Order: sequence, then C-alpha cells, then structure tokens
Amino acid sequence: MKKVVMIVCLILLQFAWMATVLFKFSYTYTYVNYGIRFIAVCVVIYIINQWNNPSSKLSWTFLILLSPVMGLLLYLTFGRKSITKRTRQKMDGYIRQALKHTNQTPEINQFLEEQDKEVYRQTKYINDWSGYPVYQNTETKYYKCGEDMFPDMLVELEKAKHFIFLEYFIVKEGYMFNQILTVLERKAKAGVDVRLIYDDVGSIATLPDHYYDILKAKGIKCAAFNPFRPILSVLMNNRDHRKIMVVDGIVGFTGGINLSDEYINQVERYGYWKDTGVRLKGEGVWSLTLMFLSMWDCMSDRKEDYEQFRVHKEQKNKWVSDGFVQPYCDCPLDAEYVCETVYLNIINQAMEYLYIFTPYLIIDNEILTALCNTAKRGVDVRIVTPGVPDKRMIFWLTQSYYQPLIESGVKIYQYRPGFLHAKSFLCDDKIATVGSVNLDYRSLYLHFECGVYMYQTKAVLELKQDCLEVFASSDEITMEFCEKQNVFVRLFQGVMRLFAPLC
Repeated sequence: MKKVVMIVCLILLQFAWMATVLFKFSYTYTYVNYGIRFIAVCVVIYIINQWNNPSSKLSWTFLILLSPVMGLLLYLTFGRKSITKRTRQKMDGYIRQALKHTNQTPEINQFLEEQDKEVYRQTKYINDWSGYPVYQNTETKYYKCGEDMFPDMLVELEKAKHFIFLEYFIVKEGYMFNQILTVLERKAKAGVDVRLIYDDVGSIATLPDHYYDILKAKGIKCAAFNPFRPILSVLMNNRDHRKIMVVDGIVGFTGGINLSDEYINQVERYGYWKDTGVRLKGEGVWSLTLMFLSMWDCMSDRKEDYEQFRVHKEQKNKWVSDGFVQPYCDCPLDAEYVCETVYLNIINQAMEYLYIFTPYLIIDNEILTALCNTAKRGVDVRIVTPGVPDKRMIFWLTQSYYQPLIESGVKIYQYRPGFLHAKSFLCDDKIATVGSVNLDYRSLYLHFECGVYMYQTKAVLELKQDCLEVFASSDEITMEFCEKQNVFVRLFQGVMRLFAPLC
C-alpha cells in the first residue's frame, strides 16, 4: 500500500507542477493564455472527429473547454487511447502471427448457418474481427464461484507434462497463489515450460517490486505487462485484464477469477465474493493458447514456433463434443470493439430472456438503448449488480443507470450476500458468454480482454441454474428506490454520468 501511495503522490506532484507552470504563464502573459485556449479548441475538434465513443467525446470536450490547462493535461495523459505507432505495429504483428495458426472449419460454419442464422452471424463476426474460430470437440464446465474452480485448477496443473501458461490481471501472495506457486515451481524443476504474465498495475498493491525476478529464480518464466512507472503516460491506460490458464493445450480456464484469496473467499472483502468461470477441454483451448503466446512474444520481443504447442492428433480423438465454443479476445489498439459488439449482438438477438451478471454498470448510449429496446419488445431482461460495493463512487455511478432501465421494463437486482464480480451473459437457454469483460468503459475500450462465446453447451444451462439461485438471493430494485435516493447523491450521480467514460 505504501508503494501505491508513493506513486500517487509522485503523479499528483507532476500534475501540480505542470499545472502551476501553465497557469502562471497563461495569466502572466495574455498571448500564452490565448495560445492555450486555441490549442484546447484544436484538440476538441480533433476529438470530435475521432472514431471514438460519443460519450467519451462529450466528456473530454466538456472538461477541456471548462478548464483548458487541466483538461489538456488530463487528456494527454489519460485520454489518448492510441499508443505509439511503432508499439501498435509491433503488437499487431504478433497478433497476426498468432492468427495464422487458426482456421475455421467450413463444416461448422455450414451447420450453424442452417441451424441458427443469428448464432452463425455472431460466430462469423467474432472470427472475422477477433480472428478466432468456433470449435466443436470441446467440453465445457461452468463454475459459479472461485472456490469451486480453484480445486480443478490445481488438479489440472498437477497433470501438466509440457507447458503451463497463466495470464492474470491480479496476482496476490496468499493461500490461493501460494498453492499454485508450489505446483508451478515443482513442475518447472521437472522440465515443464511454465510462464506467467501479470498486469503490473493490477498487481501493484499485491506483489513486491520486480516480482518477476523472484519467480525467474524459481525457474518460472515471468513478465509484468506494461510495467508501471510514476511518469505521466498514455501507456497507463492500456492494461491486461485477461484471466487465462492453459495446461498442455488440452485444458483452459477463463472468467472473472484472479489469483487472489478473496476470489475463493479465503478472506472476506465486501461480504461474499461472487464470481464465475468456465473450463474448456478440447480443441477450443487452442485459441486461449494463441492469445497467451501472442502477448508473451510481444512482451519478450521474440517469435517462436507456435505449432510446438498444438496438441497431437491422437489426443483429439479423446475429446468430447459439447456444443460449440468460441474463445475471443479484444485489443484496445484498433478501432474494433469486439467485446462490446459481442454483448450488443446477444442483447439484440434475445427473444425470451436475457440474464446479465456485472460488477459495474457504466454503459454508453448504445448498450443502454439496446437493453431498453429489448425489454420493451417483451424480453425478460434481468441485470444483477453487487449488493456490497468495492468502490462506493463507482457503485453510485452504477446505480445512476437504474432508472431509465427500470422504466423500460428491465429488472435490476443487487446481490445481497456481497460483491458480485462475475461477467456473464445468458440468453434463451442456448447462448452464453463468460469472461473478463465488465460493462464499463475501461473494459470495453481500453483493456485487453477475453471471453468464451458458447452455443448449446452444458455450461449454458449450468449458468442458467446459477442465475436462478442468484436472483433468489438478491434484492430487486424498484423505481421507489431510485426516486428516494438522497438529493446530494443524485446530484453527484449526474456529475459522474458526465465523466463516466473517464472513470
């Protein structure tokens, strides 16, 4: 925690120094003041002409015109989604290299097109714009909480013979990670290729400095994604929010569960910690393997033979076919918002019901309108958010979206036992997605994310059963709740809504 405080103080000091210098010059010299205002107008024109989310444009425009000095400083630091052209081209190259090793089976496409055109169009979109195909020959298992998934993770890690890949936003020393680390260290000594990626900002308060060196000394290959430095930089915006574990290319886990004790309720934070995850066994794991390898190679600046990590054909004969699965990911370095489009397509395709778990409900006009319209045409739309927040201001911001949704017929629930961290969509007993993607601006536009789209798998109905149990243990929010909120809270919510894309 001391490290976090120190870094925050250094950043604030930089802001204060730059703002003081600019304010001083702008008020001392009239031409400097006019110059800054001219630059502010030019930046606003630039922002308006970008292919970005309209809500984000409005927020930055208001802030920059309200206070040109602070607005420009904040925008230059946090507002620009794009990193340097060289870095973007480098990462794009590694992603394209990985996608050369994917191939959509024509027979699956043909079957889906004949079976369900809406599902076919969704899978085609994901394949065309994320690059990852839809698979059969993959068995799914859904987990309604971290403490159910953790034992299976350990079991699969113990089976590893060739490689173990882990990519997580948060890694924290404690009961959960120490047990995993014991297995990783033992497997590394036995010659298994063990690699771990953790996000440096996500783990800034949970791991010591240069923790990757500690793991390397244990024989574990490790890298911190986008190492954080207390220097104002646009690079702080783009974080690796994925949760991926792959063992031998045969088994893969993903979802919302990080490697920290609260995710398996070994420690209590904000009441009971409710999360979800999914395990894949079979062909679909290849996409998770490639997602990890493209990120790893980009960070290590090397190109390796991906085919050495592909499972042999003899193993494929043992796999069970369980519907259709399509792991997908999103990169913030292009203008294609894959995760948001996947969510929007599910919302618009729903005919009977749509159930959503999300820890944060900070949505743009497109998603808000889609949810309202889906409810208005008679679909049973239900959204579950936390009953106990992890961030009070973000919780108030989430609640500010309740009223228009409820007015349109959407049912909103707050999870009574504690904090709901799950990111899951379920639709009409046939479609579901489980992954790392929150319904907020950072997940949808700024972070590296992943998820699994599923059609007619066992996990779909397992998620439905979990949804019904969660509804029973949650409080439904009414219009009376919205209207009786404290006037100061409602005023604060109004202001926060304006700056929601910046949160």
